[in-house]
Amino acid sequence: MSNSEAPSPEAPKPPRPATVFSGIQPSGEVHIGNYPGAVRTWVAQTRAAAETGERLLFCLVDAHAITVPYKPKELRKRIDDLAMDLVGAGLDTNNCTLFVQSDVREHTELAWYLAAATPMRDLQRMTQCKDKSENAEFVSTALFTYPV
Repeated sequence: MSNSEAPSPEAPKPPRPATVFSGIQPSGEVHIGNYPGAVRTWVAQTRAAAETGERLLFCLVDAHAITVPYKPKELRKRIDDLAMDLVGAGLDTNNCTLFVQSDVREHTELAWYLAAATPMRDLQRMTQCKDKSENAEFVSTALFTYPV
């Protein structure tokens, strides 16, 4: 093959904008613990997303919330209240996707496959189950498997 027949190198592709996925548990009102760590960061990211092109996916992790005893009506209210609090704090839903985890069945399906590939000894090392189950009358298996 002569030099004139050599394939031309492809032009470099521009980098793809980042995709950010983060979740927050609907455990109650937005408080000083989750405001600086998640809420303030999410608000800033949604403000910048129009320029950066970042794809922002923010999830209300209700599946995590049911790993401990709960009342369904109260949980539904906490989910709605948290969504309103996030928007009220300045989260721009024109520049992000805000969704409830249980509305996306693929989360549960993926968890099953990941659990099938996760060694039990790795989960037994997790402190979350130990801490939350200490002195509890009822301990859900979901508390053990949720980290998957």
